[in-house]
Parts: sequence; C-alpha cells; structure tokens
Amino acid sequence: MSDTTVLRPQYPYYLANRPEQPNADLEVTDKYSGAVATRVAMADAAAIDRAIGRAEAARGPMAALPAYRRQAVLDHCVRRFRERFDELALALTIEAGKPIRDARGEVTRLIDTFRIAAEESTRIAGEVLPLDISARATGYSGMWKRVPVGPCSLISPFNFPLNLAAHKMAPAIAAGCPFVLKPASMTPVGALLIGEVLAETDLPEGAFSILPCRRDGAALFSEDPRFKLLSFTGSPEVGWDLKARAGRMKVVLELGGNAGCVVDADADLADAVERIVFGGFYQSGQSCISVQRIFVHESIYADFRARLVARVSALKMGDPKEEDTFIGPTIPEKEARRIEGWIAAAVAAGATLLCGGGRDGVMVQPTVLEGVAKDQKVCADEVFGPVVVLAPFTHFDRVLDEVNDSAYGLQAGIFTRDIYKAHRAWERLEVGGVVIGDVPSWRVDHMPYGGVKDSGLGREGVRFAIEDMTEIRLLVLRTPPA
Repeated sequence: MSDTTVLRPQYPYYLANRPEQPNADLEVTDKYSGAVATRVAMADAAAIDRAIGRAEAARGPMAALPAYRRQAVLDHCVRRFRERFDELALALTIEAGKPIRDARGEVTRLIDTFRIAAEESTRIAGEVLPLDISARATGYSGMWKRVPVGPCSLISPFNFPLNLAAHKMAPAIAAGCPFVLKPASMTPVGALLIGEVLAETDLPEGAFSILPCRRDGAALFSEDPRFKLLSFTGSPEVGWDLKARAGRMKVVLELGGNAGCVVDADADLADAVERIVFGGFYQSGQSCISVQRIFVHESIYADFRARLVARVSALKMGDPKEEDTFIGPTIPEKEARRIEGWIAAAVAAGATLLCGGGRDGVMVQPTVLEGVAKDQKVCADEVFGPVVVLAPFTHFDRVLDEVNDSAYGLQAGIFTRDIYKAHRAWERLEVGGVVIGDVPSWRVDHMPYGGVKDSGLGREGVRFAIEDMTEIRLLVLRTPPA
C-alpha cells in the first residue's frame, strides 16, 4: 500500500459503536512534511454527553457479557490488526512522524496488548475467604469476586497513538466496562482505526465511543459523575489537574519522567552503549521512559563517552517512511523549539555540547550534553526529545541518590553484573520499575507499569489495569446452628 493512499480523505468518530461524520473539522498533518494528510470528525459537548449516556446504559449489558464473548471480541481485534498490519504502521508513521521501524514495533505491541487482554478476560477471579477467625464467626464463610466499575473515561496521548490507547481500551473490554476514549488531537487516526475494528464486533450498543474533541467538551471526561474511572496518560500538569477535578472517580495517571540510567564499572560497554542509544533516541526521545540522565562509572567514563558520541553522531535523521531513518520529527514544532532552547540554556550555564544541539523546523539533532547543572531543565525536567545528559560517578550508593534526586519516578535502568548492587537498586530507587542490564525504556505489555512522585498514580499493564477497572464484591454466608 503506498504512503499516498493509506489514509482516507476523512475519518468519522465512533459514538455508541457507530461511525458518525458530522464534520471534518480536525486536520491531521503528515508530521514530517507538514501537509494535511486527512481530516477527522470532531465531537462537541453534546456528542460527548450522548456518548456518556450510552455508556451508562451499556453498563448492565457489558457487565453481563460472558467472559468467552469478551475474549472473542479481543481475539477478533488481534486477527484484524494482523491483517491490517502494514496499513496501521504506515498510518502511524504519517500521523505521528514515527520512523517506520518503530511504527511496526508499535503495531506489534498493539497486537500483544489485545492478545494479553483476551487471555486475561477469562482469568478475572476471586477467592474463598475463611471467616472463622474467632468464636463469634462460627458458622460464617465468605467469598469475593471482581465486578466491573462501570463507564470509564479514557484519555490517550499523541506519542503512542495505537499502543497507549490499546492499554486503556483492551482492559476495559476484558473487564466488561463501557468506555469513552478521547485520543490526542494531533494523532487521532490510530484510535479511530481500532474503532473500525471494534465496530465489526457484537459488543453491546454503547460499549465504546472514540471521540476527538474540542476543549469545550473535554471537561466532561474528567468531571461527569457518570464515569466511574478516569485513566489518563500525558503531562504531569494536565494529569494532576484532571485528578483534582475528578470528584469521586477512581483515577489512574501515567505521566512524565526524566529516567536515570546507571552504567557501572563491570558493564559490557559495547552493549550498554547500543542499548542507551536506543533508549535515549528511539522515537526522537518522545517517550516518558526515554533515557535522559546517564551516570557512568569514572573508570570507564572516557571510553563510554567516546563510543556514545560516535554512535549518536551517526544516527540518520530524515523522512520517517525511509527504512534506515532513526530520528524523525519532534512534534509539534513548538516542542522542537522548546528543546532547542533548553539545550542552549544548559550550554550558556556551562554545559559542554558533545554532539547535536541544532534544529531545522521539527527536526532536532540527537544531542549529548555533559557537565549540566542539576537545576537546568534538560536535567531536572522532562526533555521529551532526543537529548541525553552524561555525568561520571564514583560510588554506587551515591549514584542511586542522584537518580532519586528528581521530581519524577517512572523507571530506571542499571547496567551491572553485581547481584547485590542490583538488589540495592531495587530496594532504594524511588521508581515504579527497575530494569537491570537494560535501559529504563524497556517495557512489555503485561508487566505492571507506572510511576511514583510526579510520574503518576496506579499501574497499567493489562492485568493491573483490569484490577483498577473492577472492584471487589464480597459474599458472606451464615449457616444457622443446628
């Protein structure tokens, strides 16, 4: 399929399982060329209100849907995503500017996420709970099960339009929760393609809606009391504000990070460099677990620095549709300008620019800095771009304190062969996940994923999202005395 025909001229939104095309007001651009690639329907407040009402009406039918039917819906999606693999990957490259190899990887993860959800849909279990812990409970027994919480409000970000939407939609279907999803306005097509596939299934009417929307209706996603859970992935500023306005809803937040990565003296240097280049620069660094702060033991620092700078300087920038492109556009352009400014500010404050630092429109050169003051934004905040900060360390325990010296706590990576150091890192690092022998950017889709501090609240990963989308219901049985 050619890149000029993969996207149709217009896409509808989905309201109560059905496509609707009241307008084509949202322009979606090719993020590399800047040309309009397609137009998408935008929902107003009235449409969002209708979708929430239909989701509320679907609460009973979705909860009553047997596990095998929920599994069949998810299995259907897996089959259709495989059949449409190339289309999904190229659409992602166009609307998100993601290099085609990374786009194929995201489609693979989309499939994995729905496949895992299909498996988990039949494993939502409870347990028998003995109650006879004292004489007063003689004759009593108990058991509990998990039941769906009800309609879910789902808000997904622009950087993983397929997989991060899937991490909200697939668990909701597995749990039996109707949902209304708001995809990012910059990259809505991926979620709408998932909607096309869901519309082929026999989910109860109102089970899902996928609605790109304007600001005048977006408040309903966090404030409408008919929703029982809000799951948001995006910036900390927006996420914590949504939580403050969410009232009685359960809230799950997957927010930002400035991930630390430690390379100890015993690490395989060549392997560590390769993995860190991937972790810091894949998808142009626009990932919340992108490697940002790199701490290297002083005994290998000079060698590591030379190898890293050589590899980063050789990364190809350009059209993300080309097979050998590694660095694509940073979106939107205002973010590219922000990153350029942060790099310049760090250099003005005394940092050394080892490579990169330039910008041409949306294209930011992959950049390595050293000697950066800890209060500089490229070190203290989330860059969300192709920039890493390099520093030497002497003592392992002290470098763990350096990693913890952050407002964020999503994941950390530790390259060491010392099992005792690995366990100390796991015990002491204030993060949601510690990855030994690899970068913090590594994730598979069934593991518990999320952060602490400003990085969020709760965990994604299908099984763990299902736990948030269900609640425990207890049954107590009393056997009267004979």
